[in-house]
Amino acid sequence: MRKIYSKLMENLLSGKFVYTAEIEAGKTTNLEEIVEKGKMLKNYVTAINVTDNPGACAHMNPLIPSYVIQRDVGVESVYQITCRDRNRLAIISDLLAAAALGIRNVLAITGDHVIFGDNPEAKPVFDLDSATLVYLIRKMVDEGVDLAGNKIEGEVKFHVGIAANPNAVPLELEILKIARKVKLGIDFIQTQCVFDIDVAKEFLREVRKFNIPVLIGICPVRSIGMMKWYIKECPGGIKIPADMQERLIAARKQKGKKAVLEKSIEISAELIKELRKTTNAAGVHIMAIGFEHVIPKIIEHSS
Repeated sequence: MRKIYSKLMENLLSGKFVYTAEIEAGKTTNLEEIVEKGKMLKNYVTAINVTDNPGACAHMNPLIPSYVIQRDVGVESVYQITCRDRNRLAIISDLLAAAALGIRNVLAITGDHVIFGDNPEAKPVFDLDSATLVYLIRKMVDEGVDLAGNKIEGEVKFHVGIAANPNAVPLELEILKIARKVKLGIDFIQTQCVFDIDVAKEFLREVRKFNIPVLIGICPVRSIGMMKWYIKECPGGIKIPADMQERLIAARKQKGKKAVLEKSIEISAELIKELRKTTNAAGVHIMAIGFEHVIPKIIEHSS
């Protein structure tokens, strides 16, 4: 059995239903807003993810916000690192810095292609893919070396997680990708947005054989436009059940724009309750980028 380095991993393995959330670093040099969001979430979540140039848009490097959240807020961070923007030298450098700063949870992801972002002329790197990144992290943690076998001075203590898409069609291909990373040695899975409880249940049944804790992605919507974007534009093919769409549209028609978010909070809490009651999900990862104030409400309503 691997050593436990973080509270997140300790809680995931304990059987306790775990809540995590997500914050974007933003195109800014100001850390105050990130700290304030962290403080707002502190008493509700076990860990806070800091995204790495999400949607291929250039943001502050997540390493510093991840460290500041731990230092100034007192909540563990999950340091996201993508393969899109860095070669293996830069990735190893960043991981060594993260280890030195006491970051203990890393999410290894490939990253959206640059053509979807705010600097589409950028040159994508992809020296590694997410599976090879997992392999690199395991080498650093378990053997104290990098990919080329070069020795690392000092200990590297990470738990490595991956992202997964329960909405993938065919799902079998997604499961094969996960299986490859399980063999390499992952510690937890966080999924993309799930609105359909049946999709979540099917995914959880398929990955149960891996015996890896899974945090199902929960994404409240704040407008009908955002709902339509998830359905039509979001990479990964997000499925929102017709009855859920109808509830959100009805709320908009009957009570106005603000009612959409209130109804979405209610729906998100219902999903979490169902996951807690009828599945083996280890917890949920709530993504409400730009309106993180709803996360405490969702958690309170789901308890």
